[in-house]
Amino acid sequence: MKNQNLKSIITGGFICLAVLSCKKEKAENTVKEGVKAWEIILDGSSFANYTAFDSKWNYNYPWGTDHNGTARMVGSSSNHSQLSLSGGVLTIKATRLSSSPGNSTANGFTNVPIWYYSGACHAKQQITINDQFSAYTVQGDFKVPTVKGTWPAFWITGVSSWPPESDIMEFKGKSIVWQNTYDGSWEEKLTAVSNAGNYHNYKAWYHKINATDVECHYYIDNVWVAGHVMSNAVNKPMWLIINMQMEGASGSPGPSGNTTFSGKNISIGRERNW
Repeated sequence: MKNQNLKSIITGGFICLAVLSCKKEKAENTVKEGVKAWEIILDGSSFANYTAFDSKWNYNYPWGTDHNGTARMVGSSSNHSQLSLSGGVLTIKATRLSSSPGNSTANGFTNVPIWYYSGACHAKQQITINDQFSAYTVQGDFKVPTVKGTWPAFWITGVSSWPPESDIMEFKGKSIVWQNTYDGSWEEKLTAVSNAGNYHNYKAWYHKINATDVECHYYIDNVWVAGHVMSNAVNKPMWLIINMQMEGASGSPGPSGNTTFSGKNISIGRERNW
């Protein structure tokens, strides 16, 4: 009888433990389903050295060396003449050429002659705003040239389509930053920046607001300056690009010598929904 009672007690104990374990697991799963976590997927350490850079960034534009101005992007893991690193800072140098090597090869700009060598890079980590990653912050510290013919930019654009596009920082030959959103039509915010040749922080916060649209908020030195809506941008992968184009929308003639554009502390953060 004692053995039978002991057996009953032990059996009952295992049943209780199993029930408690199931309840605990269910409770943990219930909590986890609503959890949101913020994660940094690119940080300033990617400019620490060329090994770190090459692991996180690709050279030139995603589509090649040319785009919408008179500068051809030059850069590779073995050629840092126009795009270089030092002390955690990325420096892009635009150099005026003595003669043009030909016209741009970019679609829609094949009538534009090349007169500069410059630099560009794009992050290997793409930005896709969707149900799983419903918010992103993209930011960096930049000091820019503001003379006529210089066109530095920090922006995201569609991998498979255009639009979408969001310009987090763009200067066009003046001490005015353009922060723009394009989804078939443009929303633009122009802000005068004092001492743009010194470092300032430029940031955008993106947030999914419905099944198709993304809210874009732009900041300068952590001060909010504009809010736009980027339609039809959900589930659209986007490239992050840093480049210095020349002339084009920034005017001409551009500088006759070398011009530099520097950036540091580039980061991408995102909200993960479990």
